[in-house]
Amino acid sequence: MENSLIRYSISLAAALIFAPLLPGIINKVKAFFAGRRGPRLTQLYSDLAKLLKKEAVISSNSGGIIRIAPSIQLAFTIGAAAMLPLGFSTSPLAFAGDALLFFYLLGTCRLLTVLAALDTGSSFQGMGASREVHFSALAEAAVFAVLAALALFTNSCDLGGMLCLTGMESWYEFTPVMLLALAMFLVLLAENCRVPFDDPETHLELTMIHEAMILDYSGIDLAAILYTSALKLWIFASFITTLLIPAGVFSFWGEAVLSLAGVLISAVIVGIVESSMARYRFLKVPPLLIAALVMPVLAVIFQLFFNGGVR
Repeated sequence: MENSLIRYSISLAAALIFAPLLPGIINKVKAFFAGRRGPRLTQLYSDLAKLLKKEAVISSNSGGIIRIAPSIQLAFTIGAAAMLPLGFSTSPLAFAGDALLFFYLLGTCRLLTVLAALDTGSSFQGMGASREVHFSALAEAAVFAVLAALALFTNSCDLGGMLCLTGMESWYEFTPVMLLALAMFLVLLAENCRVPFDDPETHLELTMIHEAMILDYSGIDLAAILYTSALKLWIFASFITTLLIPAGVFSFWGEAVLSLAGVLISAVIVGIVESSMARYRFLKVPPLLIAALVMPVLAVIFQLFFNGGVR
């Protein structure tokens, strides 16, 4: 128990410290495919250090939501990270049904981003908020379909029991898990505003989603937003990694190392995806999220007909 708590604490500290590396890895991969040198892996650390030294400027037209949104989002995202079974160690905050609280914390962060964007009174931020809500509603359906499938597979309603699956003996036992992981990867791209759902590097306001909603942030508030985005990416990557790596197969500390490596590899895969395809038109995004909703249903059907049903 004590070793498990130590491993969990180290894994949580690694998530909080190394989360800003993920955008750097993605940018390095994209630069490699484009034949460029690209920014440094630690570029986001430098940006955060500069922003923390600057004062936040708040528009006089805005109310109080934009002032408190960044700090609440940061706190809720750290709380969500603390609930994950990081390094295959159960969180001290775990309880029955914590999976619902986990995703609702992240959903509240998204809600605050949208409300703060509307609080500014900007038409561009209003367009970004409208698109964010539309896509997030579809992504949320896919997320809860994945949770329902995992609850059926594991007969558990807490994150530790859902994600830390035992070893798979054959490919057809692993197929439902792969379908769930693929659905969550699509959700990862959508929730973190990555290609093909959004382009974080766009400078055209008419096509922005997430970037449009944070145009009015500056200084320490913008630093909180950027760090929260990086930590959110780490959370989704860790969720998928823990789901894919069978628990109890590797050594005690080997699982923690594999978990960390899986998160970094997830960032590489995101970079490859963004390098090999363009952003989708807005009308093509909903069908892709509906496909993410269908995958958990297919996983349950596969489990019922080929793996002898659910527990």
